[in-house]
Amino acid sequence: MENFEIASLIGLGIGFLVFYLAIAVFMIITMWKVFAKAGQPGWAIFIPIYNTIVLLNVAGKPWWWIFGFLLAIIPILGGILVLVMNILILHGVSKNFGKDGGFTVGLVLLPFIFFPILAFGKAEYMKPQTEEYTN
Repeated sequence: MENFEIASLIGLGIGFLVFYLAIAVFMIITMWKVFAKAGQPGWAIFIPIYNTIVLLNVAGKPWWWIFGFLLAIIPILGGILVLVMNILILHGVSKNFGKDGGFTVGLVLLPFIFFPILAFGKAEYMKPQTEEYTN
């Protein structure tokens, strides 16, 4: 009986691993497509920090917002500030794809559903009207 339990746990673990990897690959493809729709290099999704800078660019936020993630080192308050910053970034992405605040809530709570809607749906990217893009 003991071998059966161990084998069951191993099988369950492998099942979760396969499911997790499938979701991860799907989200990589999705973000690649979102970046490409926004005129950014899709391969940027594979490069840490740079992919966040590209996401900031898609959201119409300045590149130096990347330093805002350092606020996470502040106990409690830092986590809240980073959460707010992430929501603002996702709202920028939503807005630049012609969506509203409700879609932003979807991006925050269910990104594995709402990012594919941006990537594979009819949403078109509109460059943000900021000084950075008007030059």
